[in-house]
Amino acid sequence: MLRLPAEGEAKPLSYKRPESVLVVVYTVADEVLLLHRCQPPDFWQSVTGSMAWDEADPLVTARRELREETGLGDAVEVVACGVVNRFPILPPWRARYAPDVVENIEHVFRVLLPERWPVMLSPAEHDAYAWLPRAEAARQAASYTNRDAILRLP
Repeated sequence: MLRLPAEGEAKPLSYKRPESVLVVVYTVADEVLLLHRCQPPDFWQSVTGSMAWDEADPLVTARRELREETGLGDAVEVVACGVVNRFPILPPWRARYAPDVVENIEHVFRVLLPERWPVMLSPAEHDAYAWLPRAEAARQAASYTNRDAILRLP
């Protein structure tokens, strides 16, 4: 886990924390929810988001991002998959992070729903969503960690 700044130590609030969550939402009918990112470059993804500097537990971030990006609230069970990915931050996004930061740590979670639930998108981030069969969702997911998480669903 990333070291958080100690009390009294300056927090790099102007930079994103290089630690994030990936939350794959799916149904018992094996449909996976993907969100279409509206900011360039546009792509399809599961629920994702960076941990805030004051969030010590990735589960807290997963629940927050799920609420912000889909409107799904605390009524759903968010399950840690026991997977932590480490990957390079691509050059187009590096300016969001401190100058010496080149990798991100991603904690993977899943949410199983009995059926499709209505989704309320955050229009600043996503402009469409789709419930897709697992194999198709894996093909559409932009990142390999997202694809792998979809294919590993129970």
